[in-house]
Amino acid sequence: MAETMRAVVLDAPGPPDALHIRDLPIPVPEAGQVLIRVKAFGLNRSELHTRLGLADGVIFPRVLGIEATGVVAECPGGEFEPGQQVVTLMGGMGRTFDGGYAEYTCVPAAQVIPFHSDLPWDVLGAVPEMLQTSYGSLTVGLDAKRGQSILIRGGTSSIGMCTAVLAKQRGMTVLATTRNPDKTEALHRIGVDHVILDDGDIAARVRELVDGGVHTALELIGTPTLPDTLRATAFHGVVCFTGMLSNQWTVENFYPIGYLPRGVRLAAYGGEAGDLPPEVLQSFLDAVAHGITTVPISGTFTLDEIRQAHTVMESGTATGKLVVTT
Repeated sequence: MAETMRAVVLDAPGPPDALHIRDLPIPVPEAGQVLIRVKAFGLNRSELHTRLGLADGVIFPRVLGIEATGVVAECPGGEFEPGQQVVTLMGGMGRTFDGGYAEYTCVPAAQVIPFHSDLPWDVLGAVPEMLQTSYGSLTVGLDAKRGQSILIRGGTSSIGMCTAVLAKQRGMTVLATTRNPDKTEALHRIGVDHVILDDGDIAARVRELVDGGVHTALELIGTPTLPDTLRATAFHGVVCFTGMLSNQWTVENFYPIGYLPRGVRLAAYGGEAGDLPPEVLQSFLDAVAHGITTVPISGTFTLDEIRQAHTVMESGTATGKLVVTT
C-alpha cells in the first residue's frame, strides 16, 4: 500500500475554490479503528455549512466529508475483515477529525456498517447518509405508519427523494414540494402522488389534497417554511424538523403556544451511524439491485471535480444526491 493519499482539504471557510486536493499521509489505524479505502462518497449540506463557516466545533485544516463508502484496508482490532465492503458516517467525520473526501479515511469501528453488493460504487456511495437520515426521520422522528399521508417539504433534495421512496414502500400517500416546475416529473417517477409547487404558502393546497391535513410532515427547508408546514398538518399529526436547505435553523423569540397549531406535534431528527441498522442498509441495497426501488442520483463527479460538485450543491439545482468517486 502507498504511504500517501489524495485528499480534499479545507484550510478555512470560503468559496468552492477554498477546497484543495493535496497529498497527505495515509492514516495509521489503532485498535478500535478501521482504515477504509474510499471508493465513493456523497455530498451533504453539512459539508456546505462547514465550508461556509456555519458549522460549530470544526478544527481547520480539515478533510471534509461526513460519510464514505468503500472496503476495509486495515482493522487492527479484528472487528472487520480486510476487503469487506463497508460504509461509515457521522460521529465527527469531517469536523472534529478528517472525513471521507479522500482516498482513505480512518474512523472508529463503532461507526462502520458492513454490506455486500455488486451495485456500482457511485450508487453505493450515494446511500449511507441519505438512507440513515430518511429512515431515521420516518421511524424516529415521525413514527410513520402504513397508510398514512406524508408531506415532504424540500422534495427534490436527496433526502426528500429517498424519503419518498421509503414512504411509498410503506404504503403511504406522498406529497412533495418543489420550487421548480421542471422537477415535477422527477418526483412523479419515484412514486410521489402529489407534487406541489412551493411558493412558501402551501398549507391550504395540502388540505385540499388531504382532508384535514397530512398525518406526517418532513421539514427539510428549515425555519422559514416550518410554520406553513405545521399548518398543513392534521390534528395530532407530527412534523419532523430534519433539514435546513435554507441555511436557517433557529426560530427567534420562540413561543410554543403561539407558534404551534393546536394539537400538532413538532419533533426533530439528527442521527448517527447507529441509527442505520445493517439489515436496513442491506435490504435497501438488495431492493435497488432487484429494480424494486431506486437511488436518486443527480450527478457523479471525480475527486478532481470537487469544486464543481460543491458549486452545484450550493446552487440548489441538483435533483437528488451528488456523488464523488475516487
